[in-house]
Amino acid sequence: MINKSPSPEIRAWAKHICMSAHKARRVINQIRGRSYGQALMILELMPYGACYPILQLISSAAANANHNMGLNKANLFVSRAEVNEGALLKRFKPRARGRGYQIHKPTCHITIVLEEISR
Repeated sequence: MINKSPSPEIRAWAKHICMSAHKARRVINQIRGRSYGQALMILELMPYGACYPILQLISSAAANANHNMGLNKANLFVSRAEVNEGALLKRFKPRARGRGYQIHKPTCHITIVLEEISR
């Protein structure tokens, strides 16, 4: 038996984004459950650097929905959005007296799921 949902899910992933998961979650929490148009407007007006990769990801997911499934972008909403921690890049910064301090550069993985608004 095939369990088919009434509205198709459109997923988009962005992996190894060079920012902490905490900073990305601050932005993702604002757009979760919003319509596609509202999410774009919020992301364009927020002053955080994490907005740009998330804006690209939502635009890509909507373009996939339009091209692959023939859905209208105006009828989409963000049904699920999550941010997971990625690999930690470890670098060394030279310090005084020949020492080196470890620098941690965090990465994150962002998942966006769009669904069609059922009317």
